[in-house]
Amino acid sequence: MFQFQEMTVKGAALGLSGLLAVVAGGAGAEVISVQIENTNSSGGFFFTPFWVAAHDGGFDTYDGGALASDFPGITEIAETGNTGPLSDRFSASSSGLAGGVQATQTAVAFDGDAPVFSPGESTIFNLDVGDSSVNRYFSYASMVIPSNDLFVANGNPMAHAIFDASGNFNGPTVIEIYGSDVNDNGSELNDAFAGAAFSANGGDSIDEEHVVRNFFTKSGDGDYLNSFIGSQTGNGATIGSAFGAGDLIARITITQVPSPGGLAAIALGGLVTARRRRG
Repeated sequence: MFQFQEMTVKGAALGLSGLLAVVAGGAGAEVISVQIENTNSSGGFFFTPFWVAAHDGGFDTYDGGALASDFPGITEIAETGNTGPLSDRFSASSSGLAGGVQATQTAVAFDGDAPVFSPGESTIFNLDVGDSSVNRYFSYASMVIPSNDLFVANGNPMAHAIFDASGNFNGPTVIEIYGSDVNDNGSELNDAFAGAAFSANGGDSIDEEHVVRNFFTKSGDGDYLNSFIGSQTGNGATIGSAFGAGDLIARITITQVPSPGGLAAIALGGLVTARRRRG
């Protein structure tokens, strides 16, 4: 289905025998490297683990102006950061059945068991996209915490075409997420003292039955975020600043991991050049 791994820095030297072994075992699907950064300033807001996917352009995480309940899984992300239901919907969708791949990328441990992206934190991992002429498009989703039901995601499933129709890489692709890109799921009342997830403010959440909307489009939206300043998150961190519509709050950078064959060609080319220089 999918695979991802943490990137590590490896030595540059590779013996010719090892190189040939890589080539022999080589051929495989395209692999991309995905870096996720929380660009909020210190003391700012967090993000839950990011759900990401590469697919054929047919999987819609949500639609602005529609009920969140029409898109199973997005409410669980928006209210608690739980990616499981969205992952299940993706697996059962036409995009998932067509070979789409997905992963949930975690960061450091939050309160012992729920990993999050803290302000200033970044992580990088590999994702095997399979057939890049099919799985051309990239999607993501994550909850903004602490909040009642704010999230970031791309509603347009074809917004980020990382490969062209022939499977050639279009990147590097940089997705910059601003405060104006945050969405209100419309399923819980925005009140910092009414059961906001990952907040130590307490209170009981108040259900709403409103549509998903773009945040920062109603008076009071900024005041809602500011009301978290001075409060503590579940892991004891204190929120010291809020973000505005024009603030860059996250960044996703997608690059291509060279295929083993491509790496072999580069290395062998360098070896031939070195031999010619010795002559």
